Amino acid sequence: MLEERRIVLGVCGSIASYKAADVASKLTQAGARVDVILTESARRFVSPLTFRALTLRPVYPDMFDESSPLAEQHVELARGADAMLIAPASATTIARLAHGMADDLLALTALATTAPLLIAPAMDSQMWEHAATRANCALLRQRGAMFIGPEEGRLASGRTGAGRLVSTDVLVAALRATLAEKHDFRGRRVVVSAGGTQEPVDPVRFIGNRSSGKMGFAIAEAARDRGAEVTLVAGPVALETPWRVARVDVRTTAEMAAALMEATRGCDALIMAAAPADFRPAHAADHKIKRSAEGLRIDLVPNEDIIAGLQGGFVKVGFAAETQDMRENARAKIRTKGLDLIAANDVSAPQAGFAVDTNLVTLIDKDGAVEELPLLTKYEVGNRILDRVAALLASRE
Repeated sequence: MLEERRIVLGVCGSIASYKAADVASKLTQAGARVDVILTESARRFVSPLTFRALTLRPVYPDMFDESSPLAEQHVELARGADAMLIAPASATTIARLAHGMADDLLALTALATTAPLLIAPAMDSQMWEHAATRANCALLRQRGAMFIGPEEGRLASGRTGAGRLVSTDVLVAALRATLAEKHDFRGRRVVVSAGGTQEPVDPVRFIGNRSSGKMGFAIAEAARDRGAEVTLVAGPVALETPWRVARVDVRTTAEMAAALMEATRGCDALIMAAAPADFRPAHAADHKIKRSAEGLRIDLVPNEDIIAGLQGGFVKVGFAAETQDMRENARAKIRTKGLDLIAANDVSAPQAGFAVDTNLVTLIDKDGAVEELPLLTKYEVGNRILDRVAALLASRE
C-alpha cells in the first residue's frame, strides 16, 4: 500500500526528533519514497546525514540550499507528494501552518501541497494545552489536516501528561489508512475476533492453544484502512492495539461469546479469526494443584460454539485452522455454523501457521465455490477476505 508512494516527512526541533529517523526507516522499508525536510531547529537534534542514510534520498534542510537537485524545492516536493507527514510537529510549526506563514522550507511546502497533511505533535503538556495551540490546531482541522496524537506519558521535562509523540507503528498505520486505495467500508461496522482463549485449571494454570492473534489483528487493520468502524475482540495476546480500532479484551471462551454477542448488535460483518478453546475443565480448582507422583486427571466439558450461536443480518466469516482434511472439515463448518464464507488454512504448512506474518488460505463460500490464495501476508489475506465480504454486502442490498 505504501510501495512507490511519495511521502514528504517534515521534522521539527524536538527531543522526539530522533524518533523521526525510525519513521523514515520504516516507511522506506515499506517501499515508500521518503523526502525529508528538516527545520533549522531539528538539525540541532539530528543531522541530515542520518536521514540520507536511512532513505537513500536527498534531505532538504534549507529553502536556500544551492546544492539541492530541485529547482524550486517546495513546489516540486509539494506537487510530487502523495502525503505529507510532520513528525514531530512543534508548537511553532503548528502556528506557522495555521496562519499560512511561509518563512521556512517546511511551511512553504505545506502551503504549496494539495496532498493529505498529517500532523503528529510533540511538546510539553502545558504548551499542548495552551489556548493558542488549541486554536491553531482547530484551524488546521477545519482545513482538513489530520492530527495523530499526542499521547500521554513521561515528557522531556520529567512531568507526565499529554505531549508525547505517538509510536512509529501508529504513524505508519495512519499513512497507510490515508493512502488506502479502497474505502468501500465507510459507514460499515465490522467485528473481528482474534487470539485464543484460556480455560483455567487452577489459579496459575490453564488450557489454551498456540493462536497468536496476528491474523485477526491484521484483518482489523485492513478493515480500518478501508474505512470501517472496527471492534476487535481479543483473547490474551502480546500485540499492541491497532490505531483507531476499538479493542475488547477477554480471557475465556464464555467471556469471548458474551463480548461478541454485544459487539455484533447492528454490525455489518463478523470475521471470526479467533481460536476459542473447544473444551474447558469441568471444575477449576480454587487453589494451585500440587505436583503428585500419581499424575493429574482433568475432566473436560465442551464450550459453546460461539459463531454458531451468533445470529443477525450480518455477514458471517469463519476460520478453519486444520492439520488434515482441510477442505472437508471447512465445508462441514460452513453448514454447522451457518457461515457465508470460511477461510481454511493448514497450520502445519511452512510460513502459514501460528505466530508468523504470512498465511496460505483457501476461501470456500456457502455455495461450495473455492478460491485458493497464494502465500500472502496476513494483512493481504485480510484484504482478500474483505473483498468477498464487500461483495456479499453489496449483493444483499
